[in-house]
Amino acid sequence: MNANQAGFPIAAMARVLGVSKAGYYAWLQRPPSAHAAADVALLKRIRTIHASSRQTYGAPRVHADSAWARREAQPETDRPLDARGGAGRRQPSARWPDHNPARQGGPAGTRLGDRDFSAAGPNQLWVADITYVPTAAGFLYLAIVLDA
Repeated sequence: MNANQAGFPIAAMARVLGVSKAGYYAWLQRPPSAHAAADVALLKRIRTIHASSRQTYGAPRVHADSAWARREAQPETDRPLDARGGAGRRQPSARWPDHNPARQGGPAGTRLGDRDFSAAGPNQLWVADITYVPTAAGFLYLAIVLDA
């Protein structure tokens, strides 16, 4: 009703919405409820998590990260987690190593656009790709190798 106050009288909006004018004005004077304050805090945390992920996290990952943040704040879970070295966060493993040189402290310019793909003669640079094509008989695999 506040947003539309310039275009419509409060009495008319109250009548259309089925609330009393006195009830609306009383609601304006009330402090925010604990639930509303919790919603504001949650929204702030969601925006922080989303911004810290460079705006790549969707709702499931934001929820998982938010649930983790709530657990961290509880003393009964802090002590056991600290005793285990903060277990619970996924660490890089030997099974799934991180091969990105920029994250490993190596040169950051290893993107394909930064590489030199020119060859002075034949048999110096090969380019290959593989894909599969689903058919009624099963998958057919297509591999292409070019001498650049």
